[in-house]
Amino acid sequence: MLRLVFLLCLVALPLKAEEVVLGLSADEVAITATFDGSELLVFGAVKREAPIPDEPLEVIVAIAGPSVPLTVRRKERKLGIWVNAAAVEVRAAPSFYAVATTGPLKEVLAQIEDLRHRITIPKAIRLVGASPHVSNPQSFSQAVIRIRKRNNTYQLLEGAVVLDQQTLFRTSITLPSNLTEGDYKTRIFLTRNGYVVSEYETVIDVRKVGLERWLYNLSREQPMLYGLMSLAIAIMAGWGAAAAFQFLRRG
Repeated sequence: MLRLVFLLCLVALPLKAEEVVLGLSADEVAITATFDGSELLVFGAVKREAPIPDEPLEVIVAIAGPSVPLTVRRKERKLGIWVNAAAVEVRAAPSFYAVATTGPLKEVLAQIEDLRHRITIPKAIRLVGASPHVSNPQSFSQAVIRIRKRNNTYQLLEGAVVLDQQTLFRTSITLPSNLTEGDYKTRIFLTRNGYVVSEYETVIDVRKVGLERWLYNLSREQPMLYGLMSLAIAIMAGWGAAAAFQFLRRG
């Protein structure tokens, strides 16, 4: 009897009508001493077990860098000088976050689905409970978003995903030069009428390599040696500049 109930439950489970088959131009990004950014191509196809529904399909691509806690402070002018006033702890804020869509975000993603999957940039930032003395704590997360949009580490790319024949999709996302090392979670969402019908997730590995990696490890593992080496290089550079200046004056 139990076996029969189990089999009936399996039959009752709906099959996924649409799934993502994803490709990336690179699943690893190497940060070198001369790294000045990179262009990441995300492309894929929709695998179907049934005919294409009448409702149009939409695609959302979200790439998130490592999340780290931070403290956001509000400055206030007191006695003619600017001082730190209220502060809010941000539990997690991605070091990089990009969201690309096939159309306007409000049309391709319902708010309830955004709450569930935390897709948009504001939903990716999580605040710790703010002090009751802090007014408008959400303004602190908005400040983080505003600053990081300015340096291109937060990106909202509406209409940047191209979808052909409701099956093939592609988009290009610019990775800035100031990337944080770590795993970059890449999520693809298929939506209809704003609701997620399928989701796919993978990881892009971003690491320092070569001289950049060696210097980074040295600064963490042997900070005194790293400091002495930096001081020696600065002294040599200063001496070299002074010698060159004297040579030019004599000439």
